[in-house]
Amino acid sequence: MSNLKEICSGLPLNPLPLNRGRDPNVPHAPTRNPNLTAAEERLALRNALRYFPPSHHAALAPEFAQELRQYGHIYMYRFCPTLRMRAYPLDQYPCRTHQAASIMLMIMNNLDPAVAQGMDRCLFHLVMHYLSEMTEEQTLVMYSGHPMGLFPSLPSSPRAIITNGMVIPNYSSRKQYEKMFALGVSMYGQMTAGSYCYIGPQGIVHGTMLTVLNAGRRYLGSGDLKGRVFVTSGLGGMSGAQAKAAVIAGCIGVIAEVDEAPLRKRHEQGWLMEVTSSSEQCIKRIREAKSTNTALSLGYHGNIVDLWERLLLEFERTGDLLVDLGSDQTSLHNPYNGGYYPVQLSFRQANQLMSTDPEADHLYLRRHITAINKLSDAGMYFWDYGNAFLLEAQRAGAEVEKPEGGATEFRYPSYVQHIMGDIFSLGFGPFRWVCTSGDPKDLTVTDEIAAAVLEEISAHVSDKIKQQYRDNIRWIREAGKHQMVVGSQARILYSDQKGRVRIALAINHAIADGRVSAPVVISRDHHDVSGTDSPFRETSNVYDGSAFCADMAVQNFVGDAFRGATWVALHNGGGVGWGEVMNGGFGLMLDGSEEAAKRASLMLNWDVSNGVARRCWSGNTNAYETIQRTMEDNRQLRVTMPFPVQEEHVLDRALQG
Repeated sequence: MSNLKEICSGLPLNPLPLNRGRDPNVPHAPTRNPNLTAAEERLALRNALRYFPPSHHAALAPEFAQELRQYGHIYMYRFCPTLRMRAYPLDQYPCRTHQAASIMLMIMNNLDPAVAQGMDRCLFHLVMHYLSEMTEEQTLVMYSGHPMGLFPSLPSSPRAIITNGMVIPNYSSRKQYEKMFALGVSMYGQMTAGSYCYIGPQGIVHGTMLTVLNAGRRYLGSGDLKGRVFVTSGLGGMSGAQAKAAVIAGCIGVIAEVDEAPLRKRHEQGWLMEVTSSSEQCIKRIREAKSTNTALSLGYHGNIVDLWERLLLEFERTGDLLVDLGSDQTSLHNPYNGGYYPVQLSFRQANQLMSTDPEADHLYLRRHITAINKLSDAGMYFWDYGNAFLLEAQRAGAEVEKPEGGATEFRYPSYVQHIMGDIFSLGFGPFRWVCTSGDPKDLTVTDEIAAAVLEEISAHVSDKIKQQYRDNIRWIREAGKHQMVVGSQARILYSDQKGRVRIALAINHAIADGRVSAPVVISRDHHDVSGTDSPFRETSNVYDGSAFCADMAVQNFVGDAFRGATWVALHNGGGVGWGEVMNGGFGLMLDGSEEAAKRASLMLNWDVSNGVARRCWSGNTNAYETIQRTMEDNRQLRVTMPFPVQEEHVLDRALQG
């Protein structure tokens, strides 16, 4: 077992570590099939060997070639660290600056087996070595997972700049991605994992709870979800939040998952109350929970298509529609590499099929949609969860078209179009922080600070956002009892611009006066007001034709960098898929200093206002009112405001001429 000092000493070369191969005890994606030519295979091998002195090439080349043939990518499993991956307390990292140590902590939290999905595919010795050597006049530059090196910079500059999957737009197809990944020259962007800010399923549990709660308000006419049933799929890295969110919202959540490993993981972590592999047992438990209005999270070990069809059969037999709300969080942004598993096949058979006939998913997607459509016609309300479900269903030929719908509209709405878009336009989104001490007491103190800040602000807010504040105060007041921490001592909290800034300043003050014992890293989900341009998710409710433009996400990345972020990241892919989204994030370390307070205030104000201004310009009335109030509060902010067309006949006459 290595230690942190050894991990930070660079690549272990003398001697080479033992080749232990791939760990069979952790989940792995299906084998990739990049269809490389002989010349490209040679190039992939050459690219991998350039990390090592020529004296080691003869030993490493055969095993790297074997990995390429067997898995479709060179993972360098020999160099996977043996140290237990977790977020160690900040002061344990060997480094020259706390800013670098905070990045190291966040990277290792990403790789914690309790947090990560594929934690063993990592050659991170060089990254940790650079961070341990870094001064506050250097910046680490990361090219799609490759540490390009430390470059001189100002103390006020970010300590790390991360880009993932940045390719020329005309070459951003899935096929080209598979080839570039196999060559070792690019990688999938993902979202917070790619910016070292992943905190496990807690990262979206607040947003998922708000989505389910507001779906009840919108579709069922009530936020009281006792006895209501929400059916969905996925218990992996992000989708794992659905079970906990359903219970917090007060409903009966039934979540299908084909892979037993994440299902058992969520059950053992306390995020999932019950598990069954029987659809008959699902029907029985739904009826029992409905009869007693009991909040329940039930994991179904099986294919979601089987579950939908069994619910449909129950309706056809008895006339009882047992499901009120439905969605899906299979990883359809990556359908051919483990994101979507065909029905009627075992987990292993499905993995094999994906490597030999990836587009076989199309038939099963059509069957999936058929069951949903029939239940929807009977009265169930379904929404797309921004995972490219309806987009891929459309590509598969399923009946999801919306008559006279726009380019981002389908038979069912995206949850952003009907629910979260309004929340984003009001400036609310998933703010988060990590207590680098690793001490639960610090997290409790920060929870109390955040609750007090929101209580104070809520006394003076408009009626339009008062409900948002009520929901978020309830959330943070109850957060501790729901035991959501997985990995680092972290918290997620939806908040608007004013709330984020004041919470950050209050936490920074608490670090300065000793109430919080160590620095705190603040961040957010990329799925937020400003961080992501994604026409089938975050910006699906932008209707001025700019939903396919990525200026907002890129401007956010750049703007955060020169306003004080400790590190920034920009990604292609994540959530909806490679070539379908541009998203970015940041980390900012609060250390109790006046400089940290200044950085937090300046950067957080920009990080929210950028997206609200863009949404305002697109014609969103909530965003218009929000940015108007923000300009009144800050006279240095001046935003170009739109003048909406008042008389449609003006357009009619002009176009007829």
